[in-house]
Amino acid sequence: MIDLQLDVQRATRCTDLPSDDSIRTWVAAALAGRQEEAELTVRIVDEDESRQLNCQYRGKDKPTNVLSFPAELPEDLDLPLLGDLVICAPVVAQEAEQQRKEPPAHWAHMVVHGTLHLLGYDHIEDADAEVMERLETGLLAGLGFADPYAPVDEVEE
Repeated sequence: MIDLQLDVQRATRCTDLPSDDSIRTWVAAALAGRQEEAELTVRIVDEDESRQLNCQYRGKDKPTNVLSFPAELPEDLDLPLLGDLVICAPVVAQEAEQQRKEPPAHWAHMVVHGTLHLLGYDHIEDADAEVMERLETGLLAGLGFADPYAPVDEVEE
């Protein structure tokens, strides 16, 4: 069992959001077997805050689905602080609709994806992306969600 201290902050006008219990379940799934104890914050925001943070930390002047901020602690400080996730609710909702995914499935993917980033996984190099995507797909399947990377059928107009 994972000792998880989770702070969920809701700084958004959106109301169709996952419960704290769902977020906790998704974070715990990503941590299982990788970290026994963790402390993190999930902050759910609107486009303005996401855009500002994405611009400041990634040089991209637009909102994004999830930003991960790993804790940067001195090596001699033994704390379970993992970091922070900032998830933009309107972007997640828009992506779910565009990709024809159920909102809870896309939320689960964003939480799992962001948590894996906090654990040090990335997708910059193709080989690392394959590892991360395979891990995400397996974790989401274990949570009852479909492969988030499966191709979406073309929308007929």
